[in-house]
Amino acid sequence: MKRKKMTSSRRHHLKSLMLQIAQGLLEAEAAEAEQDKQSYMEDHCPALSLPGTMQELQDLCRKLHQQIDIVDEQRYDMESKVAKSNKEIEDLKLKVQDLKGKFKKPVLKKVRMSADAMLQALLGSKHKVSMDLRANLKQVKKETKEEEKESVGDWRKNVEDKAGMDGRKKMFESEA
Repeated sequence: MKRKKMTSSRRHHLKSLMLQIAQGLLEAEAAEAEQDKQSYMEDHCPALSLPGTMQELQDLCRKLHQQIDIVDEQRYDMESKVAKSNKEIEDLKLKVQDLKGKFKKPVLKKVRMSADAMLQALLGSKHKVSMDLRANLKQVKKETKEEEKESVGDWRKNVEDKAGMDGRKKMFESEA
């Protein structure tokens, strides 16, 4: 079956009818909300009748203070429920974001820190052990040979001493 296109005048007429119906529904909803508000106010807030004597005024004040306390408790309960639900919503948003995997990890800066400074940062004042590794090494005394010190001198002198047969004779005599 072929579908016929709707003419622009027909489309405009249907659109205006839908807008009129929607406007009527919105007005009815607003009137109902106003009526609900009036009935709530009549139930919960009776007309104020001011008594003539001082004792009756004090009783009225006490009664109003009790009602104020009840309303404050309800307000506090509602605020705590809202805060709890907001926190839960934020946690769920974070979980959803983690599941999607679109969370970009921030680039961490390289920090040059010694082992002592790192332990101090992690443990705070509890850190008393020193991680100075050089302090734990054994002390080794260097033994220097006198022969090495002599041979370190001027190289030309050594070459001249060892040149010729006399120099080789000295080498053999010193080794033996």
